[in-house]
Amino acid sequence: MDYNLLVKQCLKQKSDAQRQLYEHFAPAMFVVCYRYTKSTKDSEDILQEGFVKVFKNLHQYRSEGELGAWIRRIMVTTALNYLKRNKKYQNELSFTNEVLHPVSDENPTVKLDAKQLADLVRQLPTGFQTIFNLYAIEGYSHIEIAEMLGINEGTSRSQYSRARALLISWIEKHSSVSKRESYAGK
Repeated sequence: MDYNLLVKQCLKQKSDAQRQLYEHFAPAMFVVCYRYTKSTKDSEDILQEGFVKVFKNLHQYRSEGELGAWIRRIMVTTALNYLKRNKKYQNELSFTNEVLHPVSDENPTVKLDAKQLADLVRQLPTGFQTIFNLYAIEGYSHIEIAEMLGINEGTSRSQYSRARALLISWIEKHSSVSKRESYAGK
């Protein structure tokens, strides 16, 4: 697919090109949106709002980077703004500057598939989930996350550390449950 041509067609308001761009990127971008919310409906709202922004700002895309990465940044920003303004997420999207105990660097050997891990991440409180996704999945630095969320870098590190610790404890519980189930099956 020639993205440069597709972008040019979209900029000329060609509805076929806009539909094609949407249909090509929507499934992957829905997954991005879904990582930040607690419901499919909210993810769909973010996706739609994000694509409105994509088409509104497509003239700013300079073809210097990958189009998918440019769209992904818009979706992440849209998701964060959605969380900030949506009442049901505002209470959960709180960040503290508490100092935490160090997190174990032990990596538990557990057989989880990607869906199981994603499901565990989605169970994190919204603040933890947001920072975990931004850092571990999207690859933003703690400095960038702090700027995006209006918090300090230490808070980002702390929230990521807490999210990681919580995930590790859940994984370890999952591992011990799986071991007990496999022993019971023998």
